[in-house]
Amino acid sequence: MAYNEELTKRIKAALSLFPETFEEKKMFGGVAYLYRGKMTIGAINEDLMVRILTSDIEIELAKPAVRPMDFTGKPMKEFVFVSKAGYETEAQLDYWIALGLAHAKHKLKEN
Repeated sequence: MAYNEELTKRIKAALSLFPETFEEKKMFGGVAYLYRGKMTIGAINEDLMVRILTSDIEIELAKPAVRPMDFTGKPMKEFVFVSKAGYETEAQLDYWIALGLAHAKHKLKEN
């Protein structure tokens, strides 16, 4: 699997501070963290992968370190990649985790 192990350690440490329980799963050639079966955040190579609500996607894509997740050669709906500059601090990482968790909780409400 191609992912930054230091990043996954940081993600695990940050997730442990949330009251929710997350499952780790190998996906997309990296590692993803799921909340009640819904993908929230992950690591692929040096990038953070985040699932974001459609209503928030344009706001997040306007940020310099964020780009569409183009894993399949075309942008995937509700997924973004965040480069290292966008998750350098723990506050930045927590922000992305919160967005991914909000997406998962929203999807669970829809079902």
